[in-house]
Amino acid sequence: MNKIFLFLVLLSAGSAFAEDAKNDWQNTTISDATIAKIQTAKLEYKTCASTELQKPEHQKEDVRTATDAIMKQCEMVLAKMRDVYLAEKVPAIIADRHLKQMRIQTTRSILQAMIFADAARKSGQ
Repeated sequence: MNKIFLFLVLLSAGSAFAEDAKNDWQNTTISDATIAKIQTAKLEYKTCASTELQKPEHQKEDVRTATDAIMKQCEMVLAKMRDVYLAEKVPAIIADRHLKQMRIQTTRSILQAMIFADAARKSGQ
């Protein structure tokens, strides 16, 4: 009885893997012009974050609050990059995933810079 049950489980598992073949990665092609637009938008986003980081009003705030304010100021620049992706028929889920990754990386770097600057100010006092 156990052998029959095991055989049925293995048979059903094999059919489940066969259905996953439909969901395999389908490679998309993005033109060089589109890649250049995306890189330009990415540079604008990082420039916006860097410019906001240099503003003196953020130096007086709490580190987390200032980081959140900086990220909110630059969110519109990130929305432009999403428009570029969608104009090139890139699936929205892929575009959103890339933008989320960029947002997280930028937030981490800004938070780290803010913590270092705060620590430097406190050590100088």
